[in-house]
Amino acid sequence: MQSLSWQEQLAQAIRKPADLLEFAGLEADSIGYSQQAIRQFPVRVPFAFANRIKKNDPNDPILRQVFPYKAEEDEATGFINDPLAELNVQPVHGLLQKYNSRVLSITTGACAVHCRYCFRRHYPYQESSSSSKHWQASLDHIKDDSSIEEVILSGGDPLTLSDRRLQEICASIANIKHIKRIRFHTRLPIVLPARVTTTLLKQITDNDKSIIFVIHSNHANELDNSVSTIIKRLQEFDILVLNQSVLLKNINDSVTALINLSERLIENNVIPYYLHLLDPVAGAAHYDVSLDDAQSLMEEMQARVSGYLVPKLVKEEVGASSKTLIMN
Repeated sequence: MQSLSWQEQLAQAIRKPADLLEFAGLEADSIGYSQQAIRQFPVRVPFAFANRIKKNDPNDPILRQVFPYKAEEDEATGFINDPLAELNVQPVHGLLQKYNSRVLSITTGACAVHCRYCFRRHYPYQESSSSSKHWQASLDHIKDDSSIEEVILSGGDPLTLSDRRLQEICASIANIKHIKRIRFHTRLPIVLPARVTTTLLKQITDNDKSIIFVIHSNHANELDNSVSTIIKRLQEFDILVLNQSVLLKNINDSVTALINLSERLIENNVIPYYLHLLDPVAGAAHYDVSLDDAQSLMEEMQARVSGYLVPKLVKEEVGASSKTLIMN
């Protein structure tokens, strides 16, 4: 599998719940899955990521992030399709401007992996993304607003775009004098390490802007040697690497899991940046951890490890001028 290109690996990703269970060494009918959920949000798991699932363990923390449990069909008060009201903060198609000094570009609707708790699982990407036909309008808006200092490339996942497209995007942003930083929000260094090639990094760093990667890992088991190699490659190109996680019930909602993740990140010179409370998106209520439990976890974590190992516990609130800091 490692000899395949990243595009080939992505094309061969697991797309059926039964195949995912079989790969994990579990009986195909041992865990109920939601047909309704996969019609709305299909299964997708690259083998590079699936290989880190512990065999014969229905409670494996990686499996639990990507398997479409029947619980996704349960309705829960406050869990809605657009929990952050992102469609209300688009000055142009696919460009979100929620906070001062930065904008976020929905570059694509494609992801290498479909995390079942994704807050954009219902996002209307076809109508509201900075695809090539909308990109010029996004670029014009950024040029016209000199208060914008940072452009965040998100999605979907920007690294599912081609090298050529990413080079074009970075070059066009870098030509705007008042932009200081280009930030990638991406899960591909974790779930499909082969995507992060030297060629790609040469192209996106061929400008005078600071490049930042905010990767997304929720559990130490995700950070195997292949990921460590890619993180080192990013750092060789002077790319600052941060990590953001989501606090997820029965996945990383223990002090041990959170400390192990931070320790593994620091071993790779990655800053444990944010720990997000779950965004209340429809279909993900079974992952929710209460605010009280989250605060208790952080208090115990602070009592046990150095401060730099403790991420900021935050939540997103509609209309707020920044992320709401719960604990630092």
